[in-house]
Amino acid sequence: MPIIFAVVLIDMIGFGIVIPILPFLSPRLGASDFDIALIVVVYAICAGISTPYWGRLSDRVGRKPVLMICMGGSALAYVGLGFANALWMVFAARAFAGLMAGNFGVASAMMADITGAENRARGMGLIGAAFGMGLVLGPMAGGLLSGEQGSFLLPCLLASLMSVLAMIAAAKYLPESLDKQARQALIEDQAMNDAGNYALLKRTGNRLLALQYVLHNTGVSATTYLLPLWLAYRLEWGAREVGIMFGVQGAIMALVQGLLMGPLVRSFGELLFLRIVVTTFCGGLVLAVFAQGQAQMLTAAFATMTGATLCMPLLNTITSHRAPAALRGRMLGTVSAAASWGRVVGPLLAGTSLTLFGFSAAWAVIAVAIACYVGWAWCVLSRGDLQQVQSR
Repeated sequence: MPIIFAVVLIDMIGFGIVIPILPFLSPRLGASDFDIALIVVVYAICAGISTPYWGRLSDRVGRKPVLMICMGGSALAYVGLGFANALWMVFAARAFAGLMAGNFGVASAMMADITGAENRARGMGLIGAAFGMGLVLGPMAGGLLSGEQGSFLLPCLLASLMSVLAMIAAAKYLPESLDKQARQALIEDQAMNDAGNYALLKRTGNRLLALQYVLHNTGVSATTYLLPLWLAYRLEWGAREVGIMFGVQGAIMALVQGLLMGPLVRSFGELLFLRIVVTTFCGGLVLAVFAQGQAQMLTAAFATMTGATLCMPLLNTITSHRAPAALRGRMLGTVSAAASWGRVVGPLLAGTSLTLFGFSAAWAVIAVAIACYVGWAWCVLSRGDLQQVQSR
């Protein structure tokens, strides 16, 4: 578990570096606010296409080699972004990065391989903590290294270096988590080999659960897109200030997920805790619709990101229980793909609403989408569902 945590952390630092700089890099190359949304969408479409493949490949050849391939591809994508001097090069670099975006699903499958049912939420929380700490160091590094002049080459090269370091660390220290017997069982299961992703979700009873990944990442991606633009427009913040804000949020979430996730789940139970954090997610978006001034805007931002970040380990825990070990990589890859399609919908919804009606309308549209997520958690998901999940 500590080795997986370290590898994911290093990789996520590299990913986080580019978060605060894309909204400021792209306009220099002639991009509009909607073009920035399209850049996010291109990444998400490519990730949606590729992540089920990476998950399926990890079930066949093992988790470790797939992680290493994806990290190497990410390193190349960051170099391409750093040297981009035309808008099409930004699109191309982010598209390639999306094609290489299999790490999170495969790392989650690896964590599920090595944890029992009673420790699954804690293991997924550790991956979430690595994600959070990556959002401490990554965006802060990206914002600070871009400097007052906004030079983006150095942050992108550092992101590439972090991916290379993660690949080296995985090669040297990370053991394979899926044994040959489990891989062979999948190869021999011709029915599952031939089944499409939708058939897999239907067979395992996870279609409605996969939809929550779409809704969840619709909200997350829209927030990631809107927030830097909102803060720049209303508070006149630049990449440096946005990076620091993401860093503070990441520090909070790393603490909560790394140290408090297990105790919180034991205290509230998975069902109630999921309901609380989904409601917090939606509440932050509603506050953003009406926020005036720095204090209200930052409160809305922190509530939204805190709720969103805490949802994901719980969703992944539920999903990992609802798939046999031999299909775990493919299942988590499939729901990661569903999440990627949410990252298509979110920026398009937010970008269109922002262009036509302004920030308040954009936040309101996303709040409505997440309200459906809240409705599922409170009205559809039951304690019996979780007990059924935990018994598998």
